[in-house]
Amino acid sequence: MYLEFGCKQNNNPSSEVQMSVTDHFDRLPNSLVLVIFNKLGDIKALGRCSAVSKRFNGLVPQVEDAVVKVDCVISGEESGSLSGRSRGFIGLFVKLVIGSIVKPLQALQQILGTKKVVLAEVSHHSPGEVLKNFKEIQNLRIELPGGELGVEDGVLLRWRAEFGSTLESCVILGSTSYFCEKNSRKNPRSGIRRTGESNEGLDDNGSIPESFYTDGGLKLRVVWTISSLIAASARHYLLQQIISDHPTLQSLILTDADGQGMLCMGREQLREFRDKPLAASASANRTQVPALNMKLWYAPYLELPEGGGMEGATLVSIRPSDRPIKKDTEAFLAGAFDEPFGAAAKEMVKKRTYLLEMNSF
Repeated sequence: MYLEFGCKQNNNPSSEVQMSVTDHFDRLPNSLVLVIFNKLGDIKALGRCSAVSKRFNGLVPQVEDAVVKVDCVISGEESGSLSGRSRGFIGLFVKLVIGSIVKPLQALQQILGTKKVVLAEVSHHSPGEVLKNFKEIQNLRIELPGGELGVEDGVLLRWRAEFGSTLESCVILGSTSYFCEKNSRKNPRSGIRRTGESNEGLDDNGSIPESFYTDGGLKLRVVWTISSLIAASARHYLLQQIISDHPTLQSLILTDADGQGMLCMGREQLREFRDKPLAASASANRTQVPALNMKLWYAPYLELPEGGGMEGATLVSIRPSDRPIKKDTEAFLAGAFDEPFGAAAKEMVKKRTYLLEMNSF
């Protein structure tokens, strides 16, 4: 805040110097101050602004764009000591992680012998608590401190899911080994750590080699797919109270600081969420995943446009089987990820397509 000081002196030498103070923020209309607050977005920063003055304290709850970063973390064991007012969202989250993600993934990972799952941690103050005084939010982004799924070093796993009252679409991109080296002039393939997954033949048209079915390659992709869907449906389940408390919402994104997964809901999807009852899984605190049709593209090696590469690259497009089948355009699949992964998805869809089905779970 800029303060302008001016001095005025009377002809009377005995008079004291008079000082006037001008607060230029007072000249701004409330509508313009709200534009500034909406650009700011971050809930913590807005909280500090609300403490500046009574005027700001009255304007901050009117913001339409907000970003909540959950970065004050606790472990699952510590959750029992939380205060009652912050227990709701966190309690659900801890139960969710333990019941919906850990057990299924531990069982699947015991088959594959992969590393243990890293539990996501959450803030002492739940997003629901933080947002309770904001009544006009239209665009909300919540960022968790990390992805729910543990992966080995060098392994890439990204997913993006869209939900209404249930899953509408999900795109998953993974690779058994990934490295990025911009402006590299050497053959990126020579720098990739070998993962044991056979690249025999390096068939550029995307045909899956026979070894893919026998050396655990297909089993690993099943784990990626199921675990990503569980993580997405678990995040969706936790949004019930926030969506109920904020009827003005038109856009909602729940992502994580690692960039592992992103759940998106638009205006029509939020309306559907409010109008139709959510189908919860009978076994855990997550939304039930419907029966699915899936398209899979595979490349033993994929070179990235700006350098680097992906070994065992896999792209999966998922839609409920009871919805009309839509053609997965390059723009739709590439738009699901930031670069360079958007370019990777665009290249993957040029490969041979494999069709799969999955039952509801």
